[in-house]
Amino acid sequence: MATDIERITSEHATLARAARLSVAPMMDWTDRHCRYFHRLMSRDALLYTEMVTAPALVRGGALHLLSYNPEEHPVALQLGGSDPTELAQATRLGAEAGYDEINLNVGCPSDRVQSGTFGAVLMKSPDLVAECVSAMAAVSPVEVTVKCRIGVDEQEAHETLPQFLEKIRAAGVRRVTIHARKAWLQGLSPKENRDIPPLDYPLVYAMKVAFADMHISINGGIASLDEAVTHLDAGLDGVMIGRASYHAPADILLDADRRIFGADRAVDAADVVQEMLPYIERHLSGGGKLNQITRHMLGLFAGRPGARAWRRMLSEGASRAGAGPELVQDALDQITRQAAA
Repeated sequence: MATDIERITSEHATLARAARLSVAPMMDWTDRHCRYFHRLMSRDALLYTEMVTAPALVRGGALHLLSYNPEEHPVALQLGGSDPTELAQATRLGAEAGYDEINLNVGCPSDRVQSGTFGAVLMKSPDLVAECVSAMAAVSPVEVTVKCRIGVDEQEAHETLPQFLEKIRAAGVRRVTIHARKAWLQGLSPKENRDIPPLDYPLVYAMKVAFADMHISINGGIASLDEAVTHLDAGLDGVMIGRASYHAPADILLDADRRIFGADRAVDAADVVQEMLPYIERHLSGGGKLNQITRHMLGLFAGRPGARAWRRMLSEGASRAGAGPELVQDALDQITRQAAA
């Protein structure tokens, strides 16, 4: 028994370290091809899947949604749902698939998610969330975590957020990521909910003081490694970055291992492209299409000489019949020439 406890403690510590910087779960973006690409830039950051709904796994049998590449570790599965029994079944499937963490989504504001009574609307039902994570943890050999908002609609976040955290902590959750905005469930689209509700970083800082025994990561509006370092230096345990890590991944991930994790490691964007070529070849040989991968690579050279040509060549050429890794190599060669000019 002591050995099992030591193993679990060690695994939690490893994940807590990885969670110093994580790439947010983003629907239609953080699929397995995106995560493989991101992993080539950072060995240490924690990666998340797109949200997978528990009903899709348990009732729909969509186990293909659990597919990932072994190179992605450490990688977390994010689940959506509100039925404790169903979430427990989905958690068991995720753990059996080898994910390092199972995360419950209590932050997505989309209408489709609300109609399924999960996502951000669950901020209104902390007792149900506690029941869900308790059921998940009871069947999971890996850590169960939560990603939430500071509140929804007319909630007084400085009152309801600590109550929410108290409930999930009592249910066994020790690591939570807080998107430092409310979700407005009526009147705003999911896109607008990522920008319009004001950020409240001080409230998240206050939660770290009040819940010192919890690992608290902050999410929302963070667009650079400098900002991530600022949040860590202010006492938070982790930073989760979403859109910036997707649209300009080199700015966030190429230097993350050195600046966030203290590793003596330098990664070059051109080397990442070269490392992607064998992966692309394997994907194509299995019947896949080039643009399923390259759509995630468009922003790699954002802000650098040749970025526009890189994006144009990939976006226009990758969907053409017969397009292969040579297109990516040609685009990289053009970047190299422009950088040398």
